[in-house]
Amino acid sequence: MDLYSVAVIILLGLAISDLIVGVSNDAVNFLNSPIGSRAAPRYIIMIIASLGILLGVTFSSGMMEVARKGIFHPEYFLMPELMTMFLAVMLTDVLLLDVFNTFGLPTSTTVSLVFELLGAAVAVSLIKIFNAGNSLADLMLYINTAKALMIIMGILLSVLIAFTFGAITQFLTRMLFTFDYQKRMKRYGGLWGGMALSIIAYFILKGSKGASFLSPQAIDWINTHTWTLLFVNFGVFAAIFQSLSLFIHLNIFKPVILVGTFALAMAFAANDLVNFVGVPLAGLNAYEFAKLSGDPLNVTMEAMKQPVQSKTYQLLIAGIIMVLTLWFSKKSRTVSQTELSLGRQDEGMERFGASTLSRIIVRMAYGLFQVINSIIPAFIKRKISQRLDTSSYSSAAAEYGKAPSFDLLRAAVNLVVASAVISVGTSLKLPLSTTYVTFMVAMGSSLADQAWGRESAVYRVTGVLTVIGGWFFTAVAAFSVAMVFASAIYYLKLYGLVGVMGLVGILILNSFRYHHKKTQETQKVEAFSMKNVENSDEAIATTFHQTGLFLKEISDTLSLCIEATFSEDRQKLKDVFSQTEKIQTWGDVIVGNIFKTLFLLHKEDMDSAQTYAHTIRSLQSISHSHRDLVLRIKEHFDNYHSGFQKDQEDELRQIKTNVNRLLWNTSIMLLNRKKVDYDYIENQCGKLNALIDEFDRNQIRRIQTGEGKTRLSILYYGILENSQEIAEETKNLLNIFRDSFRLKEGDSREETGFQEII
Repeated sequence: MDLYSVAVIILLGLAISDLIVGVSNDAVNFLNSPIGSRAAPRYIIMIIASLGILLGVTFSSGMMEVARKGIFHPEYFLMPELMTMFLAVMLTDVLLLDVFNTFGLPTSTTVSLVFELLGAAVAVSLIKIFNAGNSLADLMLYINTAKALMIIMGILLSVLIAFTFGAITQFLTRMLFTFDYQKRMKRYGGLWGGMALSIIAYFILKGSKGASFLSPQAIDWINTHTWTLLFVNFGVFAAIFQSLSLFIHLNIFKPVILVGTFALAMAFAANDLVNFVGVPLAGLNAYEFAKLSGDPLNVTMEAMKQPVQSKTYQLLIAGIIMVLTLWFSKKSRTVSQTELSLGRQDEGMERFGASTLSRIIVRMAYGLFQVINSIIPAFIKRKISQRLDTSSYSSAAAEYGKAPSFDLLRAAVNLVVASAVISVGTSLKLPLSTTYVTFMVAMGSSLADQAWGRESAVYRVTGVLTVIGGWFFTAVAAFSVAMVFASAIYYLKLYGLVGVMGLVGILILNSFRYHHKKTQETQKVEAFSMKNVENSDEAIATTFHQTGLFLKEISDTLSLCIEATFSEDRQKLKDVFSQTEKIQTWGDVIVGNIFKTLFLLHKEDMDSAQTYAHTIRSLQSISHSHRDLVLRIKEHFDNYHSGFQKDQEDELRQIKTNVNRLLWNTSIMLLNRKKVDYDYIENQCGKLNALIDEFDRNQIRRIQTGEGKTRLSILYYGILENSQEIAEETKNLLNIFRDSFRLKEGDSREETGFQEII
């Protein structure tokens, strides 16, 4: 039994790890709406969510039955076999959730738990069947197929319900309030707020059936008087909100969002805690039941079928760990960005690209919309168009470029609908996926709000398909990996457990390194954002700085690429090419910031705005020429073509030196806002053009004498052409910017920051 005592300790340790990775993934469910709409300062939102979690964990006692007997029949297993299954499940869960957190994809902790239990149970059951020489049909004796199918169907059905109700509720609410909802708050705000809080309160009461601190008599009283409580709450909340809206002009959506955050955090904790600690607690129960028997290693686990009330202190300890993770996890913010980017009201840089399937879906949806649009009477279309006019939101977005991802009204709808669906599932003891529900509600409400316009629909649909595809991957991966881990632990015993734990530890360490690297890259991209920029002068200065960083990165990667060319280092060329994607992203962000800057320029500055907008073409040309140059070289050596001759290398080094000198000096002037010595830049460009003409003639002579090979000549001329294009467009940038620099009388050559690059 000493070995299984260690197994219980390992399970409890894994429970802590699973709580951390699980909350990192699921915090998006209840934080995105208040944070995305900026309903309150972040610390207020976090405090309210923390209180919701601490209360919610005490409501989760009834859900713990799923881990003990929801997927398999425990009476057919021995305690060592259950321990094998539980260890495989927890190790798989920690690994799988950490991988999804690393890539910023919200997945379902419920689906992962169900399919991990199913995979581990099937593996151990098959081993028992084959060892006993029984038929494969006996597998049905071990697996609780009816309950498993009910859970899976409940999860899939909740996705459809969540999306549908999210879209319908958002559409009706928006038709009532419009985007300019402040004007209609006095008329309908109190009634809508009263109804919303009554619904939230109703489902909180429905979820109280699993509370560990409520007596059966108290739960019966709540169930008996539910409708009375519902109508009383509606009357009280409606009266309070209507009074506050009329007399102190309270925006009732803010308290609704905060209460909804509390309710959704509570529903998450009540419904999902079983996903993190249900299996370890089941393992602890199995160990305790076995100790009480006369033969702990050979007694079957019928006792696991009996209901066991979880202790409140155990649940609160789990809640405290969840709250700490909520406050300090960096990966939870990575996951949050995915849903916020897919549901935001305005356009901009999209997180996902386009795909063939997303184009087909958008094309079909647009065709269906055209058919419906032709049927609806014109006066109804005008009314709907007026109610869904986004100009008030667009004007808020134009103001300093600081609009939230979506407005308070949509955030309130997201929380009310999601908490309602999840709480119903909890009251029915169905472990719905909070991630699926909240994500699909958010997608449905964003669709109803016309957030998926023709400029962004394809990219948003690709993102949704990616997330949903990840959900299916979760099921397959959870089932498969849990089967493998359970089989390894069953046959290899302690060695198998140590090996699997070591493998999981190595993979998590690698994912941590990958996430740290991606976070650093993201922070570099965020450095190009224009947060808190409030006037045109500051915006222009910011763009100068960003363009300087952009040109410096072009110079650095160009130098690495040319040197890797001479050594024919394909791995280094591959690394440099991967950097071109990042550089292109930087260029696109700067271009987007220029558009934002144009919003900030006053009408009397239109001449400056027109000149300033010319930087877009120059930035794009530099980015494309740089990428084309790197791609040409990479493909040349990927195909194992011959390298450059010694005289060609010398010529290309001179080209590299001149281009880098030009890029570096321009970068320094932009970063430091120093005086532009345009004659110096013009002279540098003239020298580069003269070199290119000379080297062009040299290459012609090599071709005529048979020294220049065809593919190498094509690459050589491509490098010259791209280098000349980069130099010319860099000069154009300075030509555009130089009149905006603050010239200082008496600036010297050294003060401008020129460097001779060798």
